[in-house]
Formats: sequence, C-alpha cells, structure tokens
Amino acid sequence: MTERRPAGLGYESWIDRQIGEAEKRGKFDGLSTAGKPLPDLGRSDENWWIKGKLREEGLSYTPPSLALKKSVADALAAAMDADSDDQARAIIEVINEKMREANRKGIKGPPVVFRPFQVEGVVRARRGRGSL
Repeated sequence: MTERRPAGLGYESWIDRQIGEAEKRGKFDGLSTAGKPLPDLGRSDENWWIKGKLREEGLSYTPPSLALKKSVADALAAAMDADSDDQARAIIEVINEKMREANRKGIKGPPVVFRPFQVEGVVRARRGRGSL
C-alpha cells in the first residue's frame, strides 16, 4: 500500500513523486502497451473508456427502458408460441404489469411509452382470428 501524502505536499507533486519512484523501480517496464497510443483517445464520446472496457470484458449495458422494450417483444413472441391460451394469457399479464409499473414509476433510459396489450386480443391473434 502507498504511504500517506506528507503534509504540505500538493496532490500533483505527490502523484508525480510516486510515478517517478515506480519508474525507477521498473514498474512500467515491459508493459504490452508501451510506446503505443491509447486506443480511442480523443473520441468525442465521454464514455469511450467505459464502453471499451465493457467490450473488452465481453459485457454490455442496455438502459432499462430499452431492456424492457426488448422484453415486451420477447414476451409477445412467447405468447404467440405458447402451448395454450392460458399460458399465453399468463405471459401477457406478466409483461403488462411490468409495462404498467414502468409507466407509473418511470424508467431510466431513452423515453419509451409502453402500451399494455389487450390480453384477449393477443389470444385471438394467436389463434389467427384477429389482430392486435
């Protein structure tokens, strides 16, 4: 662990001193990125580093509003492929409640207005006798 900053020494001086000492100890020798420019440096997106780290780690982040929008589409597809009308109703009722909750409380991310499905309309469409 690093020792504490001495009183009266500015933060920049203290950091510069720590970096200099680490260089003398060879802590920066043999780094894989030595002498190479930082990738994506200077991009206009202020979150470029975070996005690059997520990409590097194989992770992703979808804002909650867009994640719910995808869940709505997935739920509708699952309801249409359900084994029974009762199963389709249950799927639609669950996603409808999530949409109502998002509309009532708000949800982070790009603005999306969720319109709950008419359960029986989905069942009719599933049977091929109606439309949503």
